[in-house]
Amino acid sequence: MNQNNIFVDTNVLIGNFANIQNDKQALKYLYELKGKCLFTSTLAIAQLVSVFQKTKPNEEIKTIVKKIQAKFDLLSFVESDITKAIEISTTDIEDNIQYIIGLKKKCFYFVTNNTKDYRDFADIIVLPPEEIRAIPR
Repeated sequence: MNQNNIFVDTNVLIGNFANIQNDKQALKYLYELKGKCLFTSTLAIAQLVSVFQKTKPNEEIKTIVKKIQAKFDLLSFVESDITKAIEISTTDIEDNIQYIIGLKKKCFYFVTNNTKDYRDFADIIVLPPEEIRAIPR
């Protein structure tokens, strides 16, 4: 794993753009880190768009997506990622998919509000937004 690679889960991105303070502060901290690479997935973008289409106009959603694209490298997923994810014996298949996607870039840190769904992955450090400062500058 690469300690400079940080994967940010969908729920943190949604929280940031829904003005949830812990999520906003976490992303602000991550943006200020030097020498770190921020990753999220194309799956996360699709989920974010799906959630916000119920509450935000399309132009605002487009602006949000462009902001994410400017700060993060987006990792795509393919059918074999899904196959690997469903073979993992944890309770949240979607989080399994995110984990598999993050492994493509050897992400060491996973930032999520769903830490319990990632606890079975011993090869990564899982942090909720309020503990983001555990990532060294």
